[in-house]
Amino acid sequence: MSRTQQAIQEFENTEVEKMRREAEAHADEDQKRRAMIEARNTADNAVYTSEKTLKDLGDKVPADARSDIESKVQAVRDEMGLAGLAELLDVGEPTLVDILDALARPGRDPREDLPPPILRQDVLKMEDLREGMRLKGTVRNVVDFGAFVDIGVKQDGLVHVSKMADRYVRNPFEVVSVGDVVDVVVTSVDLERGRIGLSMRD
Repeated sequence: MSRTQQAIQEFENTEVEKMRREAEAHADEDQKRRAMIEARNTADNAVYTSEKTLKDLGDKVPADARSDIESKVQAVRDEMGLAGLAELLDVGEPTLVDILDALARPGRDPREDLPPPILRQDVLKMEDLREGMRLKGTVRNVVDFGAFVDIGVKQDGLVHVSKMADRYVRNPFEVVSVGDVVDVVVTSVDLERGRIGLSMRD
């Protein structure tokens, strides 16, 4: 065996030994975590089965029994709570709320929650736009080459990174972020290609 092979073998043995010691050191913690996950899965399954059975049986379940079951199911849900689940998953509660919200509304575009742009009554479609018009708009997307701004017509306008400020802008995120309300000037309107050029420069 060459010196290189021997060194690799010793390194591998050292790493394996290190991993074994770490596994042993965290064995109790890992076991508790597995037990918590198993208990939570059991509780989740019990809640789901109870709710499904109640739904399937419908009016066949007496009202007082239904109420009792529903209150017990809610008690289990409350016991499992956000704090416990966040701790189990090793994430913060705000992050967990965002995750649960995303699971509850798949395909949701977070930009839908942004405030609507402040619109002018005389600008309703691209044909109403004229070069030099000053408008207010809401930033809907920020990309490497600029920002797309909703100015109240069907198509968002693009503020190219070179037209974001009177100074050099390396990164559009330095100037705007999604949801910002900005003042823009229309620099070009291409009806054929459905493109609107905007500027934020004075």
